[in-house]
Amino acid sequence: MALHPEAHPLAGQTVTIREGVTDPAQGAVVGGAHYRLEDWWDRITGKSWGDSRGNPACLQYAMRAVANGLFPDDEVVYGKVGAFGHLVHVSEIAED
Repeated sequence: MALHPEAHPLAGQTVTIREGVTDPAQGAVVGGAHYRLEDWWDRITGKSWGDSRGNPACLQYAMRAVANGLFPDDEVVYGKVGAFGHLVHVSEIAED
């Protein structure tokens, strides 16, 4: 069962990643990047990102979360920077 019963309010929109966000693994999810937000990760997959063992986007997010001091909760969305999928914590989204 999904943790978020409704779609993220910015689902389907392109948002900007907040300044100061770094990405030690690939450099794609960084401050100023344009991110096409699809929806909450748990709504897309039916489970927490932390339970998605072996998923490349989740592994990269785990490394980024440590590097950026993010909370290990499920306030995580899935979307794309360019053609590649990434998880982003809602606190990393710039308020426009």
